[in-house]
Amino acid sequence: MTSPADRTPARPGRRHLLRAGTLGAGALGVGAAGVGLGRSLGAPSAPADSAEEASTHWAPYGGPTVPFHGVHQAGIETPAPASATLLALDLREDVDRDGVLRMLRLLTDDAARLTRGEPALADTEPELSSEPASLTITAGFGPGLMSRAERPAPDWLAPLPAFGIDELEEQWSGGDLLLQVAADDPLTVSHAARMLLKDARAFTTPRWGQTGFRRSPGVVRPGSTLRNLFGQLDGTANPAPGSEHFAKVVWIEDGPFAGGTSMVVRRIRMDLDGWDEADRGARDAATGTRQDDGAPLSGGDESTPPDFEKVSANGFPVIGEFSHMRRARGVDDGEHQEIYRRPYNYEHAPAPGSGLLSEAGQVFVSFQADPLTQFLPIQRRLDELDLLNQWTTPIGSAVFAIPPGCAEGEFLGQSVLE
Repeated sequence: MTSPADRTPARPGRRHLLRAGTLGAGALGVGAAGVGLGRSLGAPSAPADSAEEASTHWAPYGGPTVPFHGVHQAGIETPAPASATLLALDLREDVDRDGVLRMLRLLTDDAARLTRGEPALADTEPELSSEPASLTITAGFGPGLMSRAERPAPDWLAPLPAFGIDELEEQWSGGDLLLQVAADDPLTVSHAARMLLKDARAFTTPRWGQTGFRRSPGVVRPGSTLRNLFGQLDGTANPAPGSEHFAKVVWIEDGPFAGGTSMVVRRIRMDLDGWDEADRGARDAATGTRQDDGAPLSGGDESTPPDFEKVSANGFPVIGEFSHMRRARGVDDGEHQEIYRRPYNYEHAPAPGSGLLSEAGQVFVSFQADPLTQFLPIQRRLDELDLLNQWTTPIGSAVFAIPPGCAEGEFLGQSVLE
């Protein structure tokens, strides 16, 4: 049996044929810069059941499978499942360009197997692979990997600039290779992540790992907006997956990464103990929305466009100038940038003796075609003044380039690195 590393890649151009054959095929997704509720002026489109059905294949047991191969990598436009682990790895010093390509062939082969509900090639616990539970595996490249592969990196592929609200910790920042492993079952996620780490251990060393969670399947309607640990509906402003607008916001149109995107990962600590001390009025004023249903303070429901011109009987803006939503929206600067938010909540036991009830927050993840023109302006406004900053602190930060998807016989990143 030949190993994945020895297999001959598919002939050039196959991915482009795949692209031509699947343009317009949408998938669902749900996805705050910082922790938040930024809104667009238009109401979000409700995800269509038919789009969800087209993006998955149901098995009798173990839940649906999400196709691994395609124009775009899964795990971006596909629905965000209940559990995720993000792994950042650093290349070993002796790994050269050929080593990078061998590693990616191994990872691609096993990722395709695992997402189908099949065991990895050297899986010592194959029983744990039989319930894929909507498993998706997404790979991202850091500046170090692009350098080692002897390929130019996009201009935006670099650490974000320092922000005044940041208290970044090295243990949550940077990385040469990013693996996002997500599924509706945490056991599936744990096993798949372990198999991928086994593949990569001869080439990399772990830099950081972050786990996160969302609502379990069946608790809320498919396509419902995530609630973060502050109780807020988080991500109402997202572009509708499968739409032309989503494609414009998320997918890179030209160059080696065409069909891919950029990924910003920010670990944001949330002061739940302090949040508990704020009354409902103070919470709503800080976000610019009603916590119970996510509606803007100007009225309506979650999908109602906010009216930033509306004033109270005393002549003050109903949605305050320094509310999170207004700052994220950029209404006072005449700007309007958009990103696609796909975050996860996290919670761990607090350090002994800290006096805290919780150590919790959000693994904030956003996808956008260009972080310099889309993510950065939003984050700068929130850094300057955002009432929600009283309760949130970014402690980790990383940026990755997400290559396009691949066809069968190709490996992830082949079109970029070869």
